[in-house]
Amino acid sequence: MVNRERLIELFKELVMVDSETGHERAIADILKKKFSELGLEVVEDDSMVRTGHGAGNIIATLEANVENAAKVIYFTSHMDTVTPGKAIKPEVEGEYIVSDGTTILGADDKAGIAAMLEALAVIKEYNLSHGKIQFLITVGEESGLKGSKNLQEGLLQSEYGFAFDSNGPVGNIIVAAPTQARISATVHGRSAHAGVNPEDGISAIQVASYAISKMKLGRIDNETTANIGRFEGGKATNVVCDRVDILAEARSIKEEKLLRQIEHMKNAFDQAAQHFSTNVDFTYEIMYPAFHFSEADILVQNVKKAIEAIGREPKLITSGGGSDANVMNGLGIPTVNLGIGMENIHTTSERIAIEELFKATELIIQLIRQYSK
Repeated sequence: MVNRERLIELFKELVMVDSETGHERAIADILKKKFSELGLEVVEDDSMVRTGHGAGNIIATLEANVENAAKVIYFTSHMDTVTPGKAIKPEVEGEYIVSDGTTILGADDKAGIAAMLEALAVIKEYNLSHGKIQFLITVGEESGLKGSKNLQEGLLQSEYGFAFDSNGPVGNIIVAAPTQARISATVHGRSAHAGVNPEDGISAIQVASYAISKMKLGRIDNETTANIGRFEGGKATNVVCDRVDILAEARSIKEEKLLRQIEHMKNAFDQAAQHFSTNVDFTYEIMYPAFHFSEADILVQNVKKAIEAIGREPKLITSGGGSDANVMNGLGIPTVNLGIGMENIHTTSERIAIEELFKATELIIQLIRQYSK
């Protein structure tokens, strides 16, 4: 039932609309029009006043055409992209859609949006039975899940959700993803002339380096990671550096492990400060919660059945990254993230197989049909 050529042209149309994160106005207006033309009630929420992004989140609702549908469900993808995402020129190369190599493609995550719009077109054309369905298209996913974290209350009434925002083939089910802490540390030293009286100074670079050398970083265990992402300090070679600013992160599937890793990193800074007779300002912020489903969960069972129905083999995956699914689970709406087939995301080599785009659309249709009973 999926119109392959229409789907390809729709995807190409969407990726050619500039929508780097923070600048979503143009794509938001186009999506509102497309969802409306398909007969959905469309609302743009008020999150823009809190995020500062170019648009709010879009919530589009299709009312049920059957009585007593099992559950209200929703699908979600994000409308923003990473850079370089301006003037994208999509091309079909064999079985793939690619960019011209000077920009990203934008399959992350306009592939999900294209699949949703084509699924709706099929439902309308063939008058397929369906329960109440909602579509949440977020802004600011690429800048820290800002859109979903600022979602206006009361607009989403769904009981289960499906995010189409994971690399890997259609059939992959992200059943677990970590919580993340953003860590900031300011290491204070004391300036002095590096050649005349270095002994009167305290090198913040040396203090910070000493602390980091004592930390467990990288892969901590199969559920926990940590990383130093930015290290900034110093102005000249002849001045003992008096300040270093560090930006780091820690992630874990288990909250207690995350807190343990944060405490470990803080202790390393505290001990270094004590050793060099100085001090460190250490803060952290939980960016989003973790989620974890088992194979026994009804949501996972239903997704597996849908994947098998379209001829793919379901595969349960634990991810090391966060997505809007993390936020939505934190809001109490069970949501899994699903593979959509995008490859080499966040690079100018990004691409997507046409067959994966096609299968993602089939999967959306199958999920809608299952939840119409």
